[in-house]
Amino acid sequence: MESSVGINEALGDDELRWVLGKLEGQRDKEVFGLVCKRWLHLQSTERRRLSARAGPHMLRKMAARFSRLHELDLSQSLSRSFYPGLTDSDLSVIAHGFNSLRLLSLHNCKGVTDAGIAAIGSALSSLQSLDVSYCRKLTDKGLSAVALGCSDLRALHLQGCRFITDVTLRALSNNCHSLQHLGLQGCTNLSDSGLTDLVFGCQQIEFLDINKCSNIGDIGVSTLSKACSSSLRTLKLLDCYKVGDESITSLAKFCQQLETLIIGGCRDISDASIKLLASCCKTSLKNLRMDWCLNITDSSLSCLLVECRNLEALDIGCCEEVSDAAFQGLNGALTLKVLKVSNCPKISVAGIARVLEKCNMLEYLDVRSCPQITKGGCDEAGLQFPQSCKVNFTGSLGEPDVLL
Repeated sequence: MESSVGINEALGDDELRWVLGKLEGQRDKEVFGLVCKRWLHLQSTERRRLSARAGPHMLRKMAARFSRLHELDLSQSLSRSFYPGLTDSDLSVIAHGFNSLRLLSLHNCKGVTDAGIAAIGSALSSLQSLDVSYCRKLTDKGLSAVALGCSDLRALHLQGCRFITDVTLRALSNNCHSLQHLGLQGCTNLSDSGLTDLVFGCQQIEFLDINKCSNIGDIGVSTLSKACSSSLRTLKLLDCYKVGDESITSLAKFCQQLETLIIGGCRDISDASIKLLASCCKTSLKNLRMDWCLNITDSSLSCLLVECRNLEALDIGCCEEVSDAAFQGLNGALTLKVLKVSNCPKISVAGIARVLEKCNMLEYLDVRSCPQITKGGCDEAGLQFPQSCKVNFTGSLGEPDVLL
């Protein structure tokens, strides 16, 4: 009688890893680990992503079990944050326990300070993405240590880190030449000088969020557009009130692959630069937010709608000079999915009717606080909205985040 051979004797670790690799769903992979301790160990060592809420003791156990982890999310939500949350001692455990880490998210971890972030910088040289948004105790000291130790950094999110200055941007320029995504919203101590220093060494930037960085103006944006002309795809300049036509003209001339531009609140921008943008970026531009650009008129808006055939999202809220005339020259179908015209007193139901004739892909229309546009008026005029289109008459609908 032949003796039977168990699967654990027949298959080596490499074969079992091959089997595990063929399982697509995370649930199936978890079931794989329930077979026996050996399979659990293999399943654990092959895991690449993990989200957790844990203190030092549990983090050490996790590091021992998930020894080849690439992505670790320890972020805290605003609605469910707990005190003290993640601390510097926890970061020390992470720095020395997860040697293969590529992505680390510490979003909204308020207890983290420079000491903890410096430990990450000194030990995790392979780190490619770090999110420390709203870690409000961080300063240039800790983030400069990250820039020095993590030279392969591709993405860095610093939104709400109000204490950082141009010193951090210079450190990134000197050491992180592969940087592509950088979030700096609300870092109000940054200036044109810092942005100029940044792009001297970081010329592969694809995504830059400097919303509400009120000290950055035309000098910094113009330098950015020249240095990152072939790479820049998304630029966010919300409420950067020092940004004007010089910035938009430079972007139009140099960044002709630009897809998303946020210039809401940049009140000095006028028709001339927007027309140039429409002409130079007519095939690339997909998302444009320019609410509260008070000098914008029908002239540039009609140019945008005619030239930019791939435009999917447009916000002209509070552009009080825009009227129905901007939509009269439309020819051919438009690709618009999101249109926001809130607080535009000169736009009426007739203008919206013209938009609907050309935009059969519309998914969201914001007409709040437009005195000539009401639901009753639209119904009376017999307007036919696309079946999937949500119309925000009163502010009761959630907004799509494409233009936020």
